Amino acid sequence: MERMKRILLMGNPNVGKSVIFSRLTGVHVIASNYPGTTVEYTRGFMKLQDERVEVIDVPGTYTLEPTSKAEEVAVEMLKEGDLVVNIVDATNLERNLYLTLELLERNIPVIICLNMWDDTRHLGIDINVEKLEHFLRIPVVPTCGITGEGIKELVSRMPDALSPSVREHNRDERWVDIGRIVGQVQRLTHHHHTLLERLEDASIKPLTALPIAVIVIFLAFQVIRFIGEGLIGYIFEPFFENLYLPIVMKLSVFFGQKGFLHSILIGKLIEGEIDFGQSFGLLTTGLFVPIGMVLPYVFSFYLILGFFEDLGYLPRLAVLVDSVMHRLGLHGYAVIPMILGVGCNVPGALATRILEERREKFIAATLMSIAVPCIAQIAMIVGLVGERGGHNLLIVFSTLFIIWIILGVILNRSVKGVSSEILIEIPRYHLPQIGILSKKLWMRLLNFLMEAVPFVLLGVFFVNILYGIGIIDLSSKVFAPLMSNLLGLPKEAIAALIIGFLRKDVAVGMLGPLNLTTKQLIIGSTVLAVYFPCVATFAVLIRELGIKDMLKSALIMIVVALIVGSLLNLIL
Repeated sequence: MERMKRILLMGNPNVGKSVIFSRLTGVHVIASNYPGTTVEYTRGFMKLQDERVEVIDVPGTYTLEPTSKAEEVAVEMLKEGDLVVNIVDATNLERNLYLTLELLERNIPVIICLNMWDDTRHLGIDINVEKLEHFLRIPVVPTCGITGEGIKELVSRMPDALSPSVREHNRDERWVDIGRIVGQVQRLTHHHHTLLERLEDASIKPLTALPIAVIVIFLAFQVIRFIGEGLIGYIFEPFFENLYLPIVMKLSVFFGQKGFLHSILIGKLIEGEIDFGQSFGLLTTGLFVPIGMVLPYVFSFYLILGFFEDLGYLPRLAVLVDSVMHRLGLHGYAVIPMILGVGCNVPGALATRILEERREKFIAATLMSIAVPCIAQIAMIVGLVGERGGHNLLIVFSTLFIIWIILGVILNRSVKGVSSEILIEIPRYHLPQIGILSKKLWMRLLNFLMEAVPFVLLGVFFVNILYGIGIIDLSSKVFAPLMSNLLGLPKEAIAALIIGFLRKDVAVGMLGPLNLTTKQLIIGSTVLAVYFPCVATFAVLIRELGIKDMLKSALIMIVVALIVGSLLNLIL
């Protein structure tokens, strides 16, 4: 059987490859690790001259003389391609052409996608495309991935990609050629700085960058809370209370309001009524928690995250926090798994792939699992602990932040190895496009629903079964001394710890009906945040870290949870 033709998108980091890839293949793509590595690449499919071809978004690289794992993978993938679409940042032609000249020395057809073409006009950069084609002897197509300008022409000219006969050069000879080419094809004129360009400068300079970061993070979480609470108050709660509740009440009456099937599907009735937070049935709490309580916050979080991703702010934040991250055994880009972990620990765990050293992956994954609760768990903590006063919420989240700092310093000194330096390109700011933002948001929400709902339902079902056969009551008696003497929690909280391994947000919700004191609620919420990650995150971490390192990480989680719970019990 003939192998499908393979088109490689290659270029420096942050030149818009992923946007061009999305334009060519749509939203249905496959993300995989390259065999034998933890470096991730994305592949999809497109139609080219009535033929279905595979398109691969190759990890970004500055050179074919690799200096990192990602660049090694890029070089290996080049051997498997039939055609290279070289994505070039039109606003930084000199730097990008080094990789172009290296590609031309390989025996593979190449076409240049001169991306970010719209920015050249704003920056006073004039590029003569015809002259550039003449010097390079391959097709050159100006594009703007964000708006879609030039994409149709790029596809139509792919069959014209050429592999000119070019002798190999050394590094100095390539830079001489680049200087000659740029001098002939590019002309610079004066232009006035735009507001976005002034913000670019301010958000990277030390004196202004830190205040901007604090303001951005504060406003981001205020907006997340505003949107999330608005969706709950105006859409989700009215839906569940006015439309869904009568249906499940009729179902409850149909089952006789008692019995095994009723307890599994509907749960227990609170004073003769269904309470979506406490009934704990598959069709009540099992659906209400992920959809009615958590989904609104996940929606608002990923909306804001997508905005800052497309704007180009996250690399600036990575550079800004790099010095702090190094003290924790990481580099600045480790802020990405931490931020993603706030949305959901699963993509946060997956994002540790951007960290090339095994040491960094272990530290980042452990810190995220212990001290970065997902937005679902945050929503539950805010709902329960926030009712007792905002200062109590401050205790919970301040404790988690202190754990993050202290544990990071300890791991940095105890785990062998050194932290690699941060080598990232700072992209220019681009106003996000609604279409692209919407596609990304839809994919993430779909993944969350496919991830969260089954595990919440499984967790609710699992706890109901354990209650039914008496396992939880037995566990409560066995671990009661530990819970009461060490953590100051009642034995009934054992159920929450058990379910926490399946779904942490549900576990926090289980603390609500226990009539805990404020002190106990703070301790229980904090211990559950530090305790094992949910089973979905656990499964991803086993794959990313391996069983041995995951067991080490799990042991650290248990020890930290017991120490922190005990200290809070003494202090409070």
